[in-house]
Amino acid sequence: MFIRNAWYIAAWADEITDRPLPRRICNEPVVLFRDTGGHAAALLDMCCHRGAPLHLGRVSEQGLVCGYHGLVFDRSGRCVHVPGQEQIPDRARVRAFPVVEQDAFLWIWMGDPAKADPESIVRFPWHNDAAHWPHRHTVYPIKGAAMQMIDNLMDLTHLGYVHASTIGGNPMTHVAAKMDVERTPLGLKFTRWMLNSVPPPTYVKAVGFQGRIDRVQKFEFIAPGCITQFTSADEVGAYRSGAATQEELENSKLRFRLFHGLTPETETSCFYFWSALNGFRPEDSAATDMLFAETGRAFNEDRAVVEAQQARLDELGEAGLVDIRTDAARLHMRRTMERLAAEEAQALAAE
Repeated sequence: MFIRNAWYIAAWADEITDRPLPRRICNEPVVLFRDTGGHAAALLDMCCHRGAPLHLGRVSEQGLVCGYHGLVFDRSGRCVHVPGQEQIPDRARVRAFPVVEQDAFLWIWMGDPAKADPESIVRFPWHNDAAHWPHRHTVYPIKGAAMQMIDNLMDLTHLGYVHASTIGGNPMTHVAAKMDVERTPLGLKFTRWMLNSVPPPTYVKAVGFQGRIDRVQKFEFIAPGCITQFTSADEVGAYRSGAATQEELENSKLRFRLFHGLTPETETSCFYFWSALNGFRPEDSAATDMLFAETGRAFNEDRAVVEAQQARLDELGEAGLVDIRTDAARLHMRRTMERLAAEEAQALAAE
């Protein structure tokens, strides 16, 4: 199930150069490149002449050159040059996908181009604020469905089991976390309060906590594949029994942000775009590197579990799986995705 009339992350902006980058998105082969003017583009990765993958070519002043017979395509997908031929057939073009470069990402629209409204792209302005929120970022190819990775982020009771050596902590701290949940048109927001808890190893490494802490995680899921996260922690008593304001949380001893972007590659694989933003010692590049490294360790633990889960589901299917109380946020996310997919299917049927 792919929702196509939506913006997905195609790449980090700094991945796009004058060397063509192939990427499969929603099970369609796409080639990403930057022309000599610095403008990013996304085309179907197949030449309209003999079907060769365009990513095997190169970028010239005119556009993307097919590496098979030298046809050249501009950012709109129109063929602008055929070697040895002045007349270019009107049908000599390849599909171009709408793209927008924003907040360190290259966003792509896989559906009806007429519906591609840039104003609906998820904003994450902290990527542009290196003075207060320096960050490191990367992308992981995951041999698991995007929905499985989103499931993983919607039920954080796994932290105490999967991430005991990094960001986890005591399992029951996560099971007993006080949850505030707010539903939104495209997903949900939830806040997890873990007061008077033992700091996990990553938190101790970051700011040197000695005793118990008050800990908060604020998440927002925006369909179809974005999750933003703000995390803070401070000494016990800092958060007034789970009623601290965002301003108070922003002044905590430990504070960082994470961005999670899940883009489907196929039905059973995806790209995980993530970043770690250091708000606790922004002037210290070593602290930013440490946060990124620790987060990467945790996310590789997630990857191992989700890939093993996907392999088992491929083998045995989902029949017989049960839901438990801590699945509430995950189930709302799933219902949101199902609703959006049904609305898109209805609109297509009407057209």
